[in-house]
Amino acid sequence: MIYLRRFFFPDAEREVSFRMAEKRTCFDTFYPFQVLSGKGLSALEMDHLTILYGGNGSGKTTALNVIAEKLSLQRDTLYNRSNFFGDYLNLCHYDLGRPVPRQSRVITSDDVFDYMLNLRAINQGVDANREEIMADYLEMSNANPGNKYGTWQLGSMEDYETLKKLNAARHKTQSRFVRSFAARNVREQSNGESAYAYFTDRIRENALYLLDEPENSLSPRRQTELAAFLEESVRFYGCQFLIATHSPFLLALRGAKIYDLDADPAQVRKWTELENVRAYYDFFRQHQDAFGDDGE
Repeated sequence: MIYLRRFFFPDAEREVSFRMAEKRTCFDTFYPFQVLSGKGLSALEMDHLTILYGGNGSGKTTALNVIAEKLSLQRDTLYNRSNFFGDYLNLCHYDLGRPVPRQSRVITSDDVFDYMLNLRAINQGVDANREEIMADYLEMSNANPGNKYGTWQLGSMEDYETLKKLNAARHKTQSRFVRSFAARNVREQSNGESAYAYFTDRIRENALYLLDEPENSLSPRRQTELAAFLEESVRFYGCQFLIATHSPFLLALRGAKIYDLDADPAQVRKWTELENVRAYYDFFRQHQDAFGDDGE
């Protein structure tokens, strides 16, 4: 499904015209001006899977943020919006293949990291609550006959919850008591599993998604699983993706159109022609004998 067909950035000439007309002189940077024009990138022709490839400072994240803001896509975390960002957006325009669905969104590395930190904070809170409940058990159970609850009686309906806990402490083991009253931890996963789950939870049917370096926090195995998930989302579920990445596992997505932002000027290339991919290929070819015929 093609929602975004083309996106146009201001070229160098339009940027020069803006700067000559701009009277503000108290700023050290005109970002995002000069970033993409410096790569000779004035337009993106989109496919079902479009990839922006390049190293740090190549402009791939800038392009994603510009497109996301111009299309008013959903996002979970804020980004560094410069004083001239709005001016730059006014010089951009786009062509749609069909209306962009409301559930479309941009997903960044910051979104994934914040999600994992929130999970950790929730689990820490649950663990603290569990410690308190363990202390309650020791105080209430018959294992501590001298406790203050030895002759405790129900005085009002407000004491009902205490009565329930007291009876449970006297008839259950410590582990069963804690499981009964402690909130369960959010499902414990590795960082890679949590990151992968974030993508599969946020990406739904029939929408446009912009992904900024989704390989961060993902092992090679998880990256291949994510690549398969993205391919299936395009083929069967009406999704379109624009991805900024330098992961060979994602660059190898079937049918992906890849813009090499490390080239001068930026140009469309096959994934096997990209510098990072060639570096991996050359490295493993040099060490091929170390793997042996049986992969050991």
